[in-house]
Amino acid sequence: MQGRVEIAGVNTSKLPVLKNEETLELLRRAQSGDMEARNKLIESNLRLVLSVIARFTSRGESADDIFQVGCIGLMKAIDNFDLSMNVMFSTYGVPMIIGEIRRYLRDNSPIRVSRSLRDTAYKVLSMKEQLQSQSQREPTVEEIAAALNLKREDVVMAMEAITDPVSLYEPVYTDGDDSLCGMDQIGDTKNTDESWLQKIAIGEAIDRLSDREKKILNMRFYQGKTQVQVAKEIGISQAQVSRLEKNAVNHIKESI
Repeated sequence: MQGRVEIAGVNTSKLPVLKNEETLELLRRAQSGDMEARNKLIESNLRLVLSVIARFTSRGESADDIFQVGCIGLMKAIDNFDLSMNVMFSTYGVPMIIGEIRRYLRDNSPIRVSRSLRDTAYKVLSMKEQLQSQSQREPTVEEIAAALNLKREDVVMAMEAITDPVSLYEPVYTDGDDSLCGMDQIGDTKNTDESWLQKIAIGEAIDRLSDREKKILNMRFYQGKTQVQVAKEIGISQAQVSRLEKNAVNHIKESI
Protein backbone atom coordinates (compact mmCIF):
# COMPACT_ATOMS: atom_id res chain seq x y z
CA MET A 1 0.00 0.00 0.00
CA GLN A 2 2.96 2.31 0.43
CA GLY A 3 3.29 4.93 -2.28
CA ARG A 4 -0.31 4.54 -3.40
CA VAL A 5 -1.97 7.93 -3.71
CA GLU A 6 -5.50 7.00 -4.70
CA ILE A 7 -7.72 4.17 -3.51
CA ALA A 8 -11.48 3.86 -3.97
CA GLY A 9 -11.44 7.39 -5.40
CA VAL A 10 -9.76 8.87 -2.30
CA ASN A 11 -6.58 10.90 -2.70
CA THR A 12 -4.62 9.73 0.35
CA SER A 13 -1.99 12.43 -0.02
CA LYS A 14 -4.53 15.12 0.90
CA LEU A 15 -6.10 13.49 3.97
CA PRO A 16 -6.16 15.77 7.05
CA VAL A 17 -4.48 14.83 10.32
CA LEU A 18 -6.16 15.63 13.66
CA LYS A 19 -4.77 15.90 17.15
CA ASN A 20 -6.31 13.71 19.86
CA GLU A 21 -8.11 16.70 21.41
CA GLU A 22 -9.60 17.64 18.04
CA THR A 23 -10.71 14.06 17.48
CA LEU A 24 -12.49 13.89 20.84
CA GLU A 25 -14.28 17.17 20.22
CA LEU A 26 -15.45 16.00 16.80
CA LEU A 27 -16.62 12.72 18.36
CA ARG A 28 -18.76 14.63 20.87
CA ARG A 29 -20.32 16.69 18.11
CA ALA A 30 -20.78 13.68 15.79
CA GLN A 31 -22.54 11.61 18.46
CA SER A 32 -24.81 14.59 19.08
CA GLY A 33 -25.97 14.50 15.48
CA ASP A 34 -23.50 16.87 13.80
CA MET A 35 -23.06 15.27 10.34
CA GLU A 36 -20.35 17.72 9.33
CA ALA A 37 -18.24 16.67 12.33
CA ARG A 38 -18.92 12.99 11.53
CA ASN A 39 -17.80 13.41 7.93
CA LYS A 40 -14.65 15.24 9.03
CA LEU A 41 -13.87 12.41 11.47
CA ILE A 42 -14.27 9.80 8.75
CA GLU A 43 -12.06 11.73 6.34
CA SER A 44 -9.34 12.36 8.90
CA ASN A 45 -9.19 8.69 9.96
CA LEU A 46 -9.00 7.12 6.50
CA ARG A 47 -5.26 6.64 7.04
CA LEU A 48 -6.23 4.40 9.96
CA VAL A 49 -8.21 2.24 7.54
CA LEU A 50 -5.27 2.16 5.14
CA SER A 51 -2.91 0.97 7.86
CA VAL A 52 -5.28 -1.90 8.69
CA ILE A 53 -6.11 -3.18 5.21
CA ALA A 54 -2.42 -3.68 4.37
CA ARG A 55 -2.52 -7.00 6.23
CA PHE A 56 -5.46 -8.26 4.15
CA THR A 57 -4.41 -7.35 0.61
CA SER A 58 -2.43 -10.59 0.14
CA ARG A 59 -5.68 -12.62 0.17
CA GLY A 60 -6.41 -11.76 -3.45
CA GLU A 61 -9.37 -9.50 -2.66
CA SER A 62 -9.72 -6.09 -4.29
CA ALA A 63 -7.93 -3.46 -2.18
CA ASP A 64 -10.66 -0.96 -3.04
CA ASP A 65 -13.37 -3.35 -1.77
CA ILE A 66 -11.52 -4.02 1.49
CA PHE A 67 -10.91 -0.28 1.92
CA GLN A 68 -14.62 0.46 1.61
CA VAL A 69 -15.49 -2.30 4.08
CA GLY A 70 -12.87 -0.88 6.45
CA CYS A 71 -14.59 2.50 6.16
CA ILE A 72 -17.83 0.89 7.35
CA GLY A 73 -15.93 -0.39 10.39
CA LEU A 74 -14.58 3.13 10.94
CA MET A 75 -18.08 4.61 10.88
CA LYS A 76 -19.29 2.01 13.38
CA ALA A 77 -16.36 2.90 15.63
CA ILE A 78 -17.28 6.59 15.46
CA ASP A 79 -20.91 5.87 16.32
CA ASN A 80 -20.13 3.50 19.20
CA PHE A 81 -17.03 5.07 20.76
CA ASP A 82 -17.44 5.62 24.51
CA LEU A 83 -16.21 9.13 25.32
CA SER A 84 -16.09 8.29 29.02
CA MET A 85 -13.27 5.83 28.44
CA ASN A 86 -9.79 7.27 28.74
CA VAL A 87 -8.43 5.73 25.53
CA MET A 88 -7.42 7.09 22.14
CA PHE A 89 -9.92 6.66 19.34
CA SER A 90 -7.46 4.58 17.28
CA THR A 91 -7.21 2.04 20.11
CA TYR A 92 -10.94 1.37 19.75
CA GLY A 93 -11.19 1.97 16.01
CA VAL A 94 -8.57 -0.49 14.77
CA PRO A 95 -10.27 -3.63 16.22
CA MET A 96 -13.63 -2.44 14.85
CA ILE A 97 -12.16 -2.00 11.37
CA ILE A 98 -10.42 -5.37 11.51
CA GLY A 99 -13.60 -7.08 12.70
CA GLU A 100 -15.64 -5.60 9.86
CA ILE A 101 -13.10 -6.70 7.25
CA ARG A 102 -12.90 -10.20 8.70
CA ARG A 103 -16.68 -10.54 8.61
CA TYR A 104 -16.66 -9.44 4.99
CA LEU A 105 -13.97 -11.96 4.05
CA ARG A 106 -15.74 -14.70 5.99
CA ASP A 107 -19.14 -14.06 4.40
CA ASN A 108 -17.69 -13.76 0.88
CA SER A 109 -15.37 -16.74 1.00
CA PRO A 110 -15.74 -19.09 -2.03
CA ILE A 111 -15.74 -22.02 0.42
CA ARG A 112 -18.51 -22.17 3.00
CA VAL A 113 -17.50 -23.49 6.40
CA SER A 114 -19.15 -23.30 9.81
CA ARG A 115 -19.00 -20.04 11.76
CA SER A 116 -17.48 -21.82 14.77
CA LEU A 117 -14.62 -23.14 12.63
CA ARG A 118 -13.98 -19.68 11.21
CA ASP A 119 -14.04 -18.15 14.69
CA THR A 120 -11.44 -20.70 15.75
CA ALA A 121 -9.34 -19.83 12.71
CA TYR A 122 -9.36 -16.12 13.56
CA LYS A 123 -8.38 -16.90 17.15
CA VAL A 124 -5.50 -18.95 15.76
CA LEU A 125 -4.41 -16.09 13.49
CA SER A 126 -4.57 -13.62 16.36
CA MET A 127 -2.58 -15.90 18.66
CA LYS A 128 -0.05 -16.56 15.89
CA GLU A 129 0.59 -12.82 15.55
CA GLN A 130 0.84 -12.46 19.33
CA LEU A 131 3.34 -15.30 19.73
CA GLN A 132 5.36 -14.13 16.75
CA SER A 133 5.58 -10.65 18.26
CA GLN A 134 6.75 -12.07 21.58
CA SER A 135 9.34 -14.53 20.27
CA GLN A 136 10.31 -12.76 17.01
CA ARG A 137 9.91 -16.02 15.10
CA GLU A 138 7.20 -18.09 13.44
CA PRO A 139 5.35 -20.08 16.15
CA THR A 140 4.78 -23.79 15.63
CA VAL A 141 1.33 -25.35 15.38
CA GLU A 142 1.94 -27.05 18.71
CA GLU A 143 2.74 -23.73 20.41
CA ILE A 144 -0.42 -22.11 19.04
CA ALA A 145 -2.53 -25.09 20.09
CA ALA A 146 -1.08 -25.02 23.62
CA ALA A 147 -1.69 -21.27 23.97
CA LEU A 148 -5.34 -21.67 22.94
CA ASN A 149 -5.83 -24.97 24.80
CA LEU A 150 -6.82 -26.67 21.55
CA LYS A 151 -5.84 -29.92 19.88
CA ARG A 152 -3.21 -29.69 17.17
CA GLU A 153 -5.67 -31.22 14.70
CA ASP A 154 -8.25 -28.51 15.45
CA VAL A 155 -5.71 -25.76 14.76
CA VAL A 156 -4.68 -27.32 11.45
CA MET A 157 -8.29 -27.88 10.38
CA ALA A 158 -9.26 -24.30 11.26
CA MET A 159 -6.38 -22.85 9.27
CA GLU A 160 -7.12 -25.02 6.26
CA ALA A 161 -10.77 -23.94 6.40
CA ILE A 162 -9.93 -20.30 5.66
CA THR A 163 -7.23 -20.97 3.10
CA ASP A 164 -8.29 -19.56 -0.24
CA PRO A 165 -8.56 -22.12 -3.06
CA VAL A 166 -6.09 -21.82 -5.93
CA SER A 167 -6.99 -22.52 -9.54
CA LEU A 168 -5.11 -25.40 -11.15
CA TYR A 169 -4.68 -23.13 -14.17
CA GLU A 170 -3.08 -20.28 -12.20
CA PRO A 171 0.58 -19.80 -13.27
CA VAL A 172 3.07 -20.81 -10.58
CA TYR A 173 6.17 -20.04 -12.67
CA THR A 174 6.76 -17.88 -15.73
CA ASP A 175 9.82 -17.83 -17.97
CA GLY A 176 9.35 -15.38 -20.81
CA ASP A 177 6.30 -16.45 -22.77
CA ASP A 178 6.15 -19.91 -21.16
CA SER A 179 4.09 -20.38 -18.00
CA LEU A 180 3.87 -23.39 -15.71
CA CYS A 181 0.46 -23.94 -14.10
CA GLY A 182 -0.52 -26.05 -11.12
CA MET A 183 -2.19 -28.49 -13.50
CA ASP A 184 1.18 -29.15 -15.16
CA GLN A 185 2.62 -30.41 -11.87
CA ILE A 186 -0.16 -32.89 -11.17
CA GLY A 187 -0.14 -36.32 -12.70
CA ASP A 188 -2.32 -39.42 -12.41
CA THR A 189 0.13 -42.30 -12.17
CA LYS A 190 -2.64 -44.93 -12.18
CA ASN A 191 -4.88 -43.96 -15.07
CA THR A 192 -2.35 -42.91 -17.71
CA ASP A 193 -2.65 -43.85 -21.37
CA GLU A 194 0.37 -46.12 -20.92
CA SER A 195 -1.13 -48.09 -18.04
CA TRP A 196 -4.47 -48.35 -19.83
CA LEU A 197 -2.86 -49.78 -22.97
CA GLN A 198 -0.73 -52.12 -20.87
CA LYS A 199 -3.84 -53.54 -19.18
CA ILE A 200 -5.38 -54.23 -22.59
CA ALA A 201 -2.20 -55.91 -23.81
CA ILE A 202 -1.98 -58.11 -20.71
CA GLY A 203 -5.63 -59.09 -21.05
CA GLU A 204 -5.16 -60.08 -24.68
CA ALA A 205 -2.01 -62.05 -23.83
CA ILE A 206 -3.80 -63.98 -21.08
CA ASP A 207 -6.65 -64.81 -23.45
CA ARG A 208 -4.14 -66.62 -25.67
CA LEU A 209 -3.06 -68.96 -22.85
CA SER A 210 -4.43 -72.46 -22.41
CA ASP A 211 -7.12 -73.06 -19.79
CA ARG A 212 -4.61 -74.91 -17.58
CA GLU A 213 -2.13 -71.98 -17.75
CA LYS A 214 -4.87 -69.49 -16.94
CA LYS A 215 -5.96 -71.57 -13.95
CA ILE A 216 -2.39 -71.86 -12.64
CA LEU A 217 -1.78 -68.11 -12.92
CA ASN A 218 -5.10 -67.38 -11.20
CA MET A 219 -4.32 -69.72 -8.31
CA ARG A 220 -0.74 -68.46 -7.98
CA PHE A 221 -1.14 -64.68 -8.34
CA TYR A 222 -4.78 -63.99 -7.43
CA GLN A 223 -5.44 -66.65 -4.81
CA GLY A 224 -1.88 -66.59 -3.46
CA LYS A 225 -1.36 -70.36 -3.41
CA THR A 226 2.04 -72.03 -3.50
CA GLN A 227 3.17 -74.23 -6.37
CA VAL A 228 2.83 -77.29 -4.12
CA GLN A 229 -0.81 -76.38 -3.32
CA VAL A 230 -1.58 -75.81 -7.00
CA ALA A 231 0.02 -79.13 -7.94
CA LYS A 232 -2.08 -81.06 -5.43
CA GLU A 233 -5.30 -79.35 -6.53
CA ILE A 234 -4.73 -79.83 -10.26
CA GLY A 235 -3.19 -83.30 -9.91
CA ILE A 236 0.21 -82.71 -11.45
CA SER A 237 3.75 -82.44 -10.08
CA GLN A 238 5.18 -79.25 -8.61
CA ALA A 239 7.83 -79.25 -11.37
CA GLN A 240 5.09 -79.26 -14.04
CA VAL A 241 3.34 -76.35 -12.30
CA SER A 242 6.62 -74.43 -12.23
CA ARG A 243 7.24 -75.07 -15.93
CA LEU A 244 3.71 -74.13 -17.00
CA GLU A 245 3.78 -71.01 -14.87
CA LYS A 246 7.14 -69.94 -16.31
CA ASN A 247 6.00 -70.54 -19.89
CA ALA A 248 2.80 -68.57 -19.32
CA VAL A 249 4.61 -65.59 -17.79
CA ASN A 250 7.19 -65.57 -20.62
CA HIS A 251 4.38 -65.67 -23.18
CA ILE A 252 2.73 -62.63 -21.56
CA LYS A 253 6.03 -60.72 -21.46
CA GLU A 254 6.66 -61.40 -25.14
CA SER A 255 3.14 -60.27 -26.06
CA ILE A 256 3.42 -56.89 -24.33
